[in-house]
Amino acid sequence: MRSWGQLPTEVMRETERLEWDNTTNLRGRLQGTRGFPISLPLKPPAAGDALMDIDHFHNWVNAWRQWSKPSQVQWVTRRYRVVGDVEVPVRLELANVKELIEAIGPVAINRSQAWAALMEPLLAVDRRLYEILIRQILVLEQMSHRAAQQMAKVLPQLHQGVGNGHYLRGVPLEGIDTKFLEAHTPLLTALLDVIHEGAPSQSGGLEAWLGCLPTPSNWLYIRPLCPDLRQQIGGFRVLQIPLEQFLAQPLPGRRVLVVENTKPGYALPELADTIAIFGGGRNTQWRLAPWLAERDVAYWGDIDSWGLTILSDARQALPRLTALMMDRETLLTHMDFAVEESRSTNLPAFGLLAEERLLFEGLIISTQSVIRLEQEYLAQDYVLSKLYSWVNGCTTKS
Repeated sequence: MRSWGQLPTEVMRETERLEWDNTTNLRGRLQGTRGFPISLPLKPPAAGDALMDIDHFHNWVNAWRQWSKPSQVQWVTRRYRVVGDVEVPVRLELANVKELIEAIGPVAINRSQAWAALMEPLLAVDRRLYEILIRQILVLEQMSHRAAQQMAKVLPQLHQGVGNGHYLRGVPLEGIDTKFLEAHTPLLTALLDVIHEGAPSQSGGLEAWLGCLPTPSNWLYIRPLCPDLRQQIGGFRVLQIPLEQFLAQPLPGRRVLVVENTKPGYALPELADTIAIFGGGRNTQWRLAPWLAERDVAYWGDIDSWGLTILSDARQALPRLTALMMDRETLLTHMDFAVEESRSTNLPAFGLLAEERLLFEGLIISTQSVIRLEQEYLAQDYVLSKLYSWVNGCTTKS
């Protein structure tokens, strides 16, 4: 590979790679934090190198003489044997973003024109948005022109408290679809932070600043396991409610049975004065519901490193919690159905009883292999006997 005499196409290909395709460098140039001029060495040859490839030497000099903006090219006079004194190009200097774009050519020109078209309606709202739009340039250029116009239309309509009493999708706006705020929350928050001097982020984000009701998340299945409890919740056999409501609204029933996975929740039998919670998986935020402290709570999950970790999290919040079918007896009874856990976690420091810690340690065959028994593979008659024993034990204690 030739080490001297870079042609314009070679220089601009490398410049495009370093300054245009590199998002960090590009943002820096556009924001002014990465200064100008950009100085690009053209690598003039030593005398011996020029004589070894005199044709390329002449082509190289002529190519830079034809550069569209001669003032950008610095020349010096050098003496070469045979050809004598020759002016050769030593450096190309690009003074600003406009010159960088023009030098790279159509790819950069078309892209920058697209940016300008997308920014135009937003800058008409507030010229101060330029810097954040540059910072979010990759997000911006994924938007359609229609979306940019909608964003310019919605920004003046958004102010603190405008969503009071509404979910985010229900904020009363003119000419804006119900999905728009949700689809563009990060960019909208960044732009509104500029317009409102950081208030949206300081308030906890767009939803909180608008005064919206928290969008329901982390849904849980609720299944009353006896007729009396079904009647108390309107006759429904299964409900799905967001975590936020579960934490705030006590459910009926003296006993609460929490099941890690969804499908085993549907296989539960009728149990007097018991309501089942299932489908939360590894999300253990349910344990923070203050009303659970007044109930008899049991947890049934997989016998693996994650199931026992969930159990430890739950018991730290609910010390009286009972673990069901998460013991050595259950594992040995169903060992034919045990498999290898594909990705395990570490033994929790707190929350497990002594026998549960021994069970966890017994699951570890090697540093790469951990036993796993999914709760779905327990025999139904075994499950029923353990559940009935738990209910009877709670009844005896009460």
